[in-house]
Amino acid sequence: MAEIADIVAREVLDSRGNPTVEVECWLADGSMGRAMVPSGASTGELETLELRDGDTSRYKGKGVLTVVNNVNTSIRDALLGELPFDQASIDSTLIELDGTPNKEKLGANAILGASLAVAKAASSSLGLPLYRYLGGIVGFNLPVPLLNVINGGAHATNNLEFQEFMVVPAGFQSFTDALRAGSEIYHTLKKALVDASVGAGIGDEGCFAPNLADNTAALDFLLKAIEEAGYKPGEDVFLALDVAASQFYKDDKYVLNGRSLDAGDMIDMYEDLLESYPLVSIEDGLAETDWDGWKLLTTRLTDRMQLVGDDIFVTNPEILTKGIEQGIGNALLVKPNQIGTLTETLRAILIAQGAGYHTILSHRSGETEDVTIAHLTVATNASQIKTGAPTRSERVAKYNELLRIEEETSAPYFGPRVFCQ
Repeated sequence: MAEIADIVAREVLDSRGNPTVEVECWLADGSMGRAMVPSGASTGELETLELRDGDTSRYKGKGVLTVVNNVNTSIRDALLGELPFDQASIDSTLIELDGTPNKEKLGANAILGASLAVAKAASSSLGLPLYRYLGGIVGFNLPVPLLNVINGGAHATNNLEFQEFMVVPAGFQSFTDALRAGSEIYHTLKKALVDASVGAGIGDEGCFAPNLADNTAALDFLLKAIEEAGYKPGEDVFLALDVAASQFYKDDKYVLNGRSLDAGDMIDMYEDLLESYPLVSIEDGLAETDWDGWKLLTTRLTDRMQLVGDDIFVTNPEILTKGIEQGIGNALLVKPNQIGTLTETLRAILIAQGAGYHTILSHRSGETEDVTIAHLTVATNASQIKTGAPTRSERVAKYNELLRIEEETSAPYFGPRVFCQ
């Protein structure tokens, strides 16, 4: 008596005040699962299609009533009466129903909302938290948070080209202590920025968006904040970057700080940064189309740091497999809405982990209070999670959920095993 009895979608708002879709899956036994779909600002060219209405009389064209209708009609009709416990079969039905390579007919946002809602309903029916339903007895680790505390690039209106400057509290024995350190550093950083009169306005992900001389100035502020908060850089807390290099890659060159650089120059710059800062991870260090550059980057730096592919892999199992075969990066950023179903997301994670790549579950800049990625992180033993600054409800909802999971499971913290060996 747990077959799917109803699928209902509605238009709601994300953290940027833009519409997104929320989907509920109701089972015949009364169980319900609800999922909200996030939206990105910095998007890879090969991401699946986020469908929008384009009606400029509503939400400046960003409405999702078409998506809502697709869920309430085509998707609902296809899933009614199905059992929710075979996620692969559910997602295969959704993929076949759409029938396009990038999910443009129904919209990846419609498909993902339904996919996640079904999984949540199934876990509710069994009386299990989502991380246990998906991970069984194997999913049993708390991730290192990559806490984005300074924004630039597409996530802010300041002059910083790099998109995210993160603190990585990996040198602790529990997620609770790591998150506390991140919060204390965040507030210490705010005071330092205010005292320096460089601006402490907030970017899309709850991070500060100061106007600084250059990217290294942002790293200097992070080092100062770590130390003034009472922690040791390179021992308790490390640094990470999301460069989002595709945004300043033009005509096969990287236009950065008024200079025109090739891939080798960019890698030289990263090596210089490694000499001066406790950097452990760089995401999207080169453009998504610069595969030759990525090969060189991986050859030169893979033994020294984590090289995360986001735009270049877009959580796509086929693209990721090609990247692994060609020696691209050593870590995968996982964004379920890049690929559009839970099954495809899990497949990408398994492929990455099977190749020895770290996996990092990630939010989007347009987020919601949905905490699915916190559960996916634990379920898949992903070593890290990226969900923004330790502030604003749509960001801390994920961190708070991990605190609850830590309390109820006594699961070990990945921290010292990731960057402190």
